[in-house]
Amino acid sequence: MSVDRGATTPVIPFATACAGIAIFTYMDAVMKGLSLLIGAYCAMLWRTVAAVPITGALLLARGGAWPARSVLILHAKRGAVTALSATGYFYGLTKLPMAEGIALSFISPLVALYCSAVLLGERIGMRTILASLLGLAGVGVLIAGRLTGAVDEAAVGGGLAILGAAAIYGYGITLLRRQAQAASPTEIAFFQNGTTLLWLLPLAPWLAPLPALSHWPMIILGAALAQTSVFLLAWAYARAEAKTLIPVEYTAFVWSAIFGALMFGEALSTTVLAGAALIVTGCLIAAFARSPQPMAAEVSL
Repeated sequence: MSVDRGATTPVIPFATACAGIAIFTYMDAVMKGLSLLIGAYCAMLWRTVAAVPITGALLLARGGAWPARSVLILHAKRGAVTALSATGYFYGLTKLPMAEGIALSFISPLVALYCSAVLLGERIGMRTILASLLGLAGVGVLIAGRLTGAVDEAAVGGGLAILGAAAIYGYGITLLRRQAQAASPTEIAFFQNGTTLLWLLPLAPWLAPLPALSHWPMIILGAALAQTSVFLLAWAYARAEAKTLIPVEYTAFVWSAIFGALMFGEALSTTVLAGAALIVTGCLIAAFARSPQPMAAEVSL
């Protein structure tokens, strides 16, 4: 009798998801470094330029076809969300330590719950409301830590940029659920990158000079890391229950602290730890209050 090892012993999917999160967080660190060098908009634009042929080749290899008009509109909406949220997020990371920035971004699944209620008619229960309050309390702790003593206006601006990006991305998660019903992962990856590029291009003549040759390795690395992590996470979620893998999502906080310290000399404060703990607790309550859905696996930033 054959046994589905992926379903009964999810060790390999769990380890794969851990690797996917680690790679995704390293991508964030690479993009932070690139954004510090050439600006968040330029970093996002040129990384998307590099990602289009990568995802296009994967789509062609799988025999992808041109989507229907209704699906193409969904891709375009998702591309607009990605252009805004990713650029805002990477800008915020240039002003904040990585661990603090990623902790703030964890509110996006909570925002997605309310977007789903408004757009998809999904019910919001008391546990979801409690989760939201915990998440807001965590954000409050992080903001209070920033407002204690001498106020760093750049850091406050960076935090607001990440909160705005996370809110926009929460709406993007809702869009992705609709996309996933109409398109394959490879189609979503290609058209998301393609439409994101189209949304970013209008400002390019004024804001995006051609990067120096020395910057292209980081640009290509960022694109490759993003797609690698997404496919690792998608593979893991296809072979293990989401409730087993959701806690792995929050190891991004640990990796962000490690990469922040190693690459940028960033320190981790008790305020950030406390705020992150409240936000993560809220997200876990929300995740297990309903049918769990992958979160980081949905990201193709």
